Amino acid sequence: MHQSVVRQTGYLPGDPEYRKLSVALFAAGLATFALLYSTQPLLPQLVDAFHVSPSQSAFSVSFATFGLGLALLVAGPASEVLGRTNLMRWSVAATTGFALLSAFAPTWHTLLALRGLQGIAMAGLPAVAMAYLREEVHQDSHARASGLYIAGTAVGGMAGRLIAGGLSDLGGWRFATAGIAAVGVLCAAVVWLLLPASRNFRPSPAPRRRDLFSVQVLKDPALLALYGIAATAVGAFVAVYNGAVFRLSGSPYQLSAGAAGLVFCVYLLGSAGSATAGTLADRYGRRAVVPIGCLITLAGVAITLAAPLPLIVLGLAVMTAGFFAVHGVASGWVPARAHASGVGTGQASSMYLFSFYLGSSVFGGLAGTAWSHGGWTGVALEAGALFTISLVLSVLLKQTNAKLAG
Repeated sequence: MHQSVVRQTGYLPGDPEYRKLSVALFAAGLATFALLYSTQPLLPQLVDAFHVSPSQSAFSVSFATFGLGLALLVAGPASEVLGRTNLMRWSVAATTGFALLSAFAPTWHTLLALRGLQGIAMAGLPAVAMAYLREEVHQDSHARASGLYIAGTAVGGMAGRLIAGGLSDLGGWRFATAGIAAVGVLCAAVVWLLLPASRNFRPSPAPRRRDLFSVQVLKDPALLALYGIAATAVGAFVAVYNGAVFRLSGSPYQLSAGAAGLVFCVYLLGSAGSATAGTLADRYGRRAVVPIGCLITLAGVAITLAAPLPLIVLGLAVMTAGFFAVHGVASGWVPARAHASGVGTGQASSMYLFSFYLGSSVFGGLAGTAWSHGGWTGVALEAGALFTISLVLSVLLKQTNAKLAG
């Protein structure tokens, strides 16, 4: 009797299975995004350990994000055959496994290969989590359950950097990588033990070719602009934080990896920036809010050009709030625009995420080159140029058909 009710209505807060689901997805989000950017605070140590340049060290982040971006294009359709629960469980487990192997990587190229495989393995969670929630949770509780999952990803993104930085001060980059992997093991165990099996999912025999990709997602000018904003904004964002690790560990600041990693605490402002931007977008429209968010990011980058450490942290905080405001509104704009334009919302969202992680890989990786050639000024110029492109694209969005979810 209970199962039939679940199939009709979905889990509600107070149901034992709802609590298990919420805890499992929080743990999954935490593990995945803690592992994704865990090498970012370790870049200077990787330079010394493997005798690579700063630009090469950034590949440890870029390979993971690039692998994730590519795999996102097929993970969603694949879940229609493999099942939501199985894909999420194996995704978290495989991601953690590659993280453990990374701690023992004997060579630089082995480490990069493992980070790439780690990124591919990660895709099973973000590609499927929202679809799973939509199918298994009562519609009146979707927002609450989704919020817990997103909170897990945000906490994971920050905690991964903080824990890795702190552990590296104690035992070096291998100890830090193993420590983050241990967190992943605990989270993976929680996912396997608590995540309820899908009850409302019906597998497809095989994904059709048109279900994997449709060129329609590349024909709408507004969607193309949103993809461009995703790539350039996150590219600038990751570039700034990649460069900041080198800046704060060098003269005159000479901060340890753990101390430098504390700057990632400003990520908490990202949640506030995203929530505030969402409220303003509901009131004034997305077309007005996204350009303002881009201007805030540019102001933050400009502030970081100052030498005093408190001003650098302030600039990072301002830029972070602005970036999450842009990303939060733009990512929600994509499915709305796609639906209004008659384009598949799932494919449009996948293309947005692909652009997002491709930009993180390419432009974030260029931060090492910018740092090697121009120091912090070079990194700031790269980020400023990318955020300016985001601003231009957001202004061009104002010229598109406002009747189509704008």
